[in-house]
Amino acid sequence: MIRLFTDSTASLPADVLESGQVNVASLYVNHQGEEYEDASMDVDEFYSRIHTMIDDIPTSSQPSLGWFENAFEQAAQAGDSVLGVFISSKMSGTIDTALRAAHAVAARCATFKYAIVDSTSNSGDEGMAVLEAYDSIQAGNDLEHSAQRALFGIQSSRFLFTPESLAFLRAGGRIGRAAGLLGSLVRLTPVLTVKDFETNTFAKVRSRKKALDAIARKLEEDISQHGGLRRIVVHYIGSSEPARAWARDVVEPLVGREVDVRPVSPVIGVHVGPAVGVVYQCNRILSDKFTGNIQSCLRTS
Repeated sequence: MIRLFTDSTASLPADVLESGQVNVASLYVNHQGEEYEDASMDVDEFYSRIHTMIDDIPTSSQPSLGWFENAFEQAAQAGDSVLGVFISSKMSGTIDTALRAAHAVAARCATFKYAIVDSTSNSGDEGMAVLEAYDSIQAGNDLEHSAQRALFGIQSSRFLFTPESLAFLRAGGRIGRAAGLLGSLVRLTPVLTVKDFETNTFAKVRSRKKALDAIARKLEEDISQHGGLRRIVVHYIGSSEPARAWARDVVEPLVGREVDVRPVSPVIGVHVGPAVGVVYQCNRILSDKFTGNIQSCLRTS
């Protein structure tokens, strides 16, 4: 049997989480002396206070080595293999910790097999790779095939989002290759994406409406040019209302189906601030999503 692992930033749909077939390692949010478990916290209640946090941005921490080692040891003792899909290695040390644990367990148990995938992203973008692995495992495919499906999930998905401002990204130092915006953005609204492990600038426009319009145009273009739409989720940080209205009025008419609206993990949200965005997966690879050797994102025993 294959045991599938991910982390709480993947923002998986409720039915998959409730299936009991995905093991979720929680990251943590730390704020004003309190530690919150990302996987179980009341996200909307937390986000109702996010505007008050700009001068005291919460920090985040990753799962412990002990958590991973214990979970992988249980799999090894049961004769099961492990497939893990985790947040970008340039955004968190979570995958490095998971790899250390896998190596330690493999050193003690020669028959233990694992495949660890760097999703290169976070949120629903990471989730698309997890869902590809999940579907493959449920279909009875082996570890190698399921890991390759996770890599396909990375290459065929896109994350586009527009924050209300760059204040949180500036203060938290998590803006990656979009850092050039900080010195040049005056009255422009950015559209950001995640590409090659980091946050990147997709577009700079004159208003929030134009930013959302640019996202919708790219969504439509990708669907048309890359074999149609496979999966989609609208994401939000802060209030859910702008995201729900955009999903209802723009995204659903465009894609011709009901669209799930889910919050971004607070571990990610506290570094971005209030925002609206979309993650979608096409049926064919998006050639500009990951520009390196995709096999470099996979580590196996």
